[in-house]
Order: sequence, then structure tokens, then C-alpha cells
Amino acid sequence: MFDFDGIEIDEGLLERTNPIFNTAKMTLFQLAAAGNDDANDVVERLGLTLENTQNSDTVNVDDADLFCNGVVMEVRYFTNGKLAMESGFTEVDLPCGFTPRALEFAKSGKKFVGMDLPATINEVEPVIMSLLEEDQKNLVNFEGVDATNYQSLKSAFDKIEGKVCITTEGLLMYLTDSEMDAMCDNIKRILAEHGGCWITLDPEMSLLYLLIVKAFYGERTREIMWQSKYRIDDKSDVNAIENTITVSVRGNVRENMMNAINYIKSKGFKLERLPYADHVPEFKSLDNADPKIAAQIKEGFKKICIWKITVDESIDIFDAKTESFNADASIDGNRLNLILSGNLDTLSAPKLLANYEKIKKDNAVNSVVIDCSKLEYVSSAGLRVLLIMQNDCDDGVIMKSCNKKVTENLSNHDIMIV
Repeated sequence: MFDFDGIEIDEGLLERTNPIFNTAKMTLFQLAAAGNDDANDVVERLGLTLENTQNSDTVNVDDADLFCNGVVMEVRYFTNGKLAMESGFTEVDLPCGFTPRALEFAKSGKKFVGMDLPATINEVEPVIMSLLEEDQKNLVNFEGVDATNYQSLKSAFDKIEGKVCITTEGLLMYLTDSEMDAMCDNIKRILAEHGGCWITLDPEMSLLYLLIVKAFYGERTREIMWQSKYRIDDKSDVNAIENTITVSVRGNVRENMMNAINYIKSKGFKLERLPYADHVPEFKSLDNADPKIAAQIKEGFKKICIWKITVDESIDIFDAKTESFNADASIDGNRLNLILSGNLDTLSAPKLLANYEKIKKDNAVNSVVIDCSKLEYVSSAGLRVLLIMQNDCDDGVIMKSCNKKVTENLSNHDIMIV
């Protein structure tokens, strides 16, 4: 069995297995550019610049793209924060990213829990804590989690007393359908135990972005939206906005909306769609805008909604499997044999990669054969590690005895399944 505790996981390896956390710095910089003082303080402490947060390998940001993203970030940041504050519950920001919401809540005397990938938490927690007064620090807590891993979520939420308001902001569009299924099941179990609600702006985020870009730039709308999408995809190494719950502006929008609504209900939730117009505060980014454009955007807020989600108590909640990830390894000539069990996700994938690379240093490995009979689930981070191993070995990776869910997650990728 791999000695997970004996292998050091550095930041570079975390980024290789899940580069999606790079987009958290992108959105922080956009919020600072929109005039948020707390965000600007965090940007300065992290030493972020326009070039290292906004530009990707293939696309550089322009003024129009940065401005529109800044408006969108400000809208979603303040609206999510306002609704969470008004709930009266403990705010759990999932993912918290690098945004300064912890500062806002602590200054207001409210409890805040930020949850995100360990790579993000390792970097953001000391920065936020350094910006808090001593008497505010006891109101803020950070936890490294994987939203698709129930054990990690339960461990973090067990430290919270009372009802919770879970907010997700800029997360859902990066999840595959199988990751979305896992996260919804996990949040449902957490809310059933703690009480409270889940608030997210993500399902209708593309509609919000379209509204703002179109109001300001008219004929350049398609160009700016695609430019932004290419940059985000480059930064995250994920094709964003490709799952059932995010309402795409491509094709039949009404049908896409109904599919998203039916999906969340099918997962055992009740849904209340709250029009932005009823909850949006005033924004600095619109202060100097043409009054006609500002009015057009505010009118559009009546048609775009925030999702407030609660558990449908009429539906039974089944226990999820809570097996820990484990791996056994043996060498047979030039072949590495692995037996994987549990979930290969954001938390376990870096450890698998670190151990694989350690084994490769000491052995000539030309192929990897993986027994998946006890492997329950593979996330996008786990898939990325499997592809790294696939590209690293002359004879590739062979997956044996995969369940249906794992097989579906690996489809359309150059990995042999037998």
C-alpha cells in the first residue's frame, strides 16, 4: 500500500493534478479591478498582476473583456454575500477561492467558513488571517475539501454548529455531470443533517454574462464571450459550461433552463428562483456607466435568477459510500500493477501521482495495469493523473474491471478499458 504520509505533495504537483484553482486568482483580480478594496488588499498580499492572472497561453485579456468580467464578478460576489448574510446561518463558501468574503463577514461580526481545494486553502488562509484584527480571527475558519468527496465535507461540516448557508460561486460550470451528481448528493446529506440552504448563481451565470456584455458592447458580444471562455478553459484545463445544471445560451435556452431545473429537483431538492432585481445591491462598476446601459442591465436582472436550494424532505436520503482511497502497488518486470479502491478525486489524485513518480525513479516502468474492481469514482483530477501516466508510459495504461460510473468518466479518452 502506498505510504501517502511519507510523500511530500508540493504546490507544483497540486497544480498539475487540478489547475482549475488558477481561475480563483483570475476572479479575485477581476473583483479588485471592479473597485473592491478588500479584494485589492488580497491581490497586493499575493503579488498578483494582470498578466499572471488574466492572460492564458493563447489569449490575452483586453479592456472590454476585463471590464465585463469585473462587472460580473461584482454582481455575483455582492449578491451571494448579501443573501448569505441575510440567511442568519453560518456562511460556508464552497469554493471560497481567494475572494475576501471572510473579511466582510468578520468585520460584520458574522461567522464564515471557507472551503476549497487544499492548494487554494494553503495559499489564501494566511493572507486572509493577516488582514483580520485579532478579535475577528475566531469568526473565520478554512477547510481543505473536495466537494465530490463526502468524507472530506462531513469532516469539515462536523465542526460547524447549527444551520448553514452554503454558497457556490464559479464552481458548477467546471464539474462534469458525474462530479455534479456526487456534489449534489453530498450537499443534500449535509443540509439534511445541519439544516439551512444552498445558494448559487452558477446555473444562470452565462445568462448574466450575456446580458452585461451585450449591454456594453453590442456587436462585439460573441467575440468577447468566446475570448473569455478560451482564457478560462486555458487557465483551468477544463471545458467550462458543459454540464446539465448550467444553462447554456447556445441552442434552446428555455429547454436548457428546464433541463437544469428538472435536474436539481431529481437530486432531491426544492428550488426557489430569486430574481436578481429583488436582491442586487448597488455596484461601483455601474457608477460611471451610461445611464441607459445601467438601466438596461437592471431591467435584465428581472429575468435572471439566483437559485435558493433546500432539501425536499419528502424524498428519502440514502447513505453514501464513505470508503477511503487506497492503492496497492507491485512491479512485474517493466509493468506497474495497481489496485485502487475508493474515490480517485482531487484529494487522492496528487498522492497517487507523487507515488507513481517515486516508483518510476526506482524502476523502469513501461506500462500500468490497474485493477478497478474496488474503485468507486474518478473525478477530473483523477482522470488527469491517469492521462499523465498514460502519456508517460510507452505501452500506456490499462484499466480492468471498471464499474459503469468509472467507465463513463473515462470514455472518449485514450485509456484502454478491459
